[in-house]
Amino acid sequence: MKALVFDATGHPLREAEVPDPAPESDEVVIRVCRCGICGSDLHMTEEPGTFGLGQGDVIGHEFAGEVIEVGRAVTDLKPGDLVAAAPIRGCGRCAPCRNGQPAWCENGMTLIGGGYAEYAALAGRQLRKLPVDISLADGALAEPLAVALHGIIRSGMKPGARVLVVGAGAIGLAVVYWARRMGAGCVVAADLHDHQQGRATDLGATGFVVSGPDMAERVAGACGGAPDIVFECVGKVGLIDHCIDLVRPRGTVCVLGLCTGTDRLDSFRAISKEVNVIMSVFFDMHEFATAIDALDTGRYAPQNLVSDTVSLRQAPTAFEALKTRTTECKVLIAP
Repeated sequence: MKALVFDATGHPLREAEVPDPAPESDEVVIRVCRCGICGSDLHMTEEPGTFGLGQGDVIGHEFAGEVIEVGRAVTDLKPGDLVAAAPIRGCGRCAPCRNGQPAWCENGMTLIGGGYAEYAALAGRQLRKLPVDISLADGALAEPLAVALHGIIRSGMKPGARVLVVGAGAIGLAVVYWARRMGAGCVVAADLHDHQQGRATDLGATGFVVSGPDMAERVAGACGGAPDIVFECVGKVGLIDHCIDLVRPRGTVCVLGLCTGTDRLDSFRAISKEVNVIMSVFFDMHEFATAIDALDTGRYAPQNLVSDTVSLRQAPTAFEALKTRTTECKVLIAP
């Protein structure tokens, strides 16, 4: 099959012929229809040692496809089923796994890639069937939507809350979508540039602020007061501290941004304000199912996250372009 393989940091992904996957007894092989390019994929290729990425590996974890082969132990899926893939794989036996929480598997979780290819093999329990009115192309959005939903739930957001989302990338805008859908009183997005302002509005934002001097005052003006919850959706050193500065006293900062550097913060300011700092990563399978259901579009359609769809051959160029801030948001690969 054709796939994009990683060679080394500083080298673009390379299209290559690799062996077709064969399913283990509990696995399913799917024909990949769409796979999203995620910010964490970019991180992986820049810091492969941190993520255990090796030469020749195929990444890509936001994908949907058609079942073409099932292992002998898989009884709830069959060839022809259309599915969204959750890349989190646990043992399937421990209490968290049985409760639909493989990200916190007692025997260790594995993040499965392989979506930048024509075919991929996953455990059957990682897949969920798509309803008949949801397309395979839309199904690739289930994973990032589930990540954002998990953040909203972790934050404890209540209807009427004043919400600020720092970072208008795909995850930040997915948080905007869920916050508005779940009843936030105002949802303001903030970014270094205004590239995604229109997209943020389409996904439910009530305001947009460009980062810079007097940001706290401009955010408070847009929110009708200092925000109750600030979602950090960038993942840069210093941004947690910045969000602590922006949130109201006794407010909550929920961190979804993936930062691989050692961070720092003004602990005296944080404790003086009694700020709650909550970390959020991954999701459970119940949230994944809810994200799939949300793809049945309403007023603020999550499909607005998608800015482009490229072929496998075009994908390395698109991947490199995303390392520089552009007007793109969620780019999908169609293998």
